[in-house]
Amino acid sequence: MTFWQVTLQLLEGFKVTILLFIMTLVSALPLGLIFAFGSRAKFKPLSYLTRGFVYVVRGTPLLLQLMIVIYLPGIAFSAPITKWAVFGGNVSYALFFGALFAFVINYACYFSEIYRGGIDSISRGQYEACAVLGMTKKQTFFKVILLQVIKRILAPVGNETITLVKDTALVRVVAVAEILFFANEILSLKMMIWPLFYTGVFYLIFNSILTWLFNKFEKKLNYFWS
Repeated sequence: MTFWQVTLQLLEGFKVTILLFIMTLVSALPLGLIFAFGSRAKFKPLSYLTRGFVYVVRGTPLLLQLMIVIYLPGIAFSAPITKWAVFGGNVSYALFFGALFAFVINYACYFSEIYRGGIDSISRGQYEACAVLGMTKKQTFFKVILLQVIKRILAPVGNETITLVKDTALVRVVAVAEILFFANEILSLKMMIWPLFYTGVFYLIFNSILTWLFNKFEKKLNYFWS
């Protein structure tokens, strides 16, 4: 295979990597906020249930969760995810969306703890001052607390986002054709090792762009508070 042919094949897989990354991030960020509110709920059964769920998900490997989502329906309920009518018999779609579900739940749990830590780090006095000024809880959160929380959680959210890019490689275990899947296929069929290193360049460039964007955003927030 020529360099150009390898590049085209890896780009085909990288589209799947980016799609999985974007869909996970867009879904997990708001879901994580819901989990965070659930963890902080005054209704104790809801709080304990949410915290217990987050504890289990954060305490077990993403790869294990991925395999459970993909294989459990078929083994335990004789309803393989690849046979679900919603996917119209498309095996690739079924595996991709099964992997996406596992990723969203996993990262939502991690984001929820980051959110919870950020919200809890705001001093009680700020809430009390807003109450004295006659502000509602909604106004207090969105006008006073939210931007402070965003600034405090930006670095850990950035770290998790970078980790997410690299974790997408795990889906090759359940036959989702992302970039590393193709690199490994080239290695197996053509006995060419250099595409593996070339794959690392794709990840490095993408993570460099994300790092630059987070640094840019962080500087803007620093300016806002200066």
